[in-house]
Amino acid sequence: MNVVNLLQTYVNEGRVYTMANFQKLSETEMEVMQIIWASDHPITSGELLDIFARNKGKKWKGQTIATFLARLVEKGVLTSVKQGRANIYKPRVSPEEYRRQEAKSLLETLYEGSVKNFLTALYDGKELTKDEITELKQWFAEKAGEKIE
Repeated sequence: MNVVNLLQTYVNEGRVYTMANFQKLSETEMEVMQIIWASDHPITSGELLDIFARNKGKKWKGQTIATFLARLVEKGVLTSVKQGRANIYKPRVSPEEYRRQEAKSLLETLYEGSVKNFLTALYDGKELTKDEITELKQWFAEKAGEKIE
């Protein structure tokens, strides 16, 4: 799935969701997603409760994890499917896709969509080395389909 797919509307259990209005994940939501991304299979809330208790020392109640999972579904980063009496959850986006969307949102919000404004803010007042400048030139040239000798 690419960023274009992230912006499309989708339906899950009769409800319509969209990522057109990207919502950054909270620290705890990100922690939950990192566990889900690391899982090699769809996961249940019970499994998440066990993982948080065992590995993170967090003794959450079922309702607490259910609230986080519902928010993640609403934000469009997670899907939920009813399996028997339990819901199973799997990522709707990869960690890379989420980071890309978060970076794009940051760029749009703080720097008016301008990579130049972002780089200026990042390096203003600092000297870039010749190697860093060369590396950036090569990267931009590759993105533009050009070759630099």
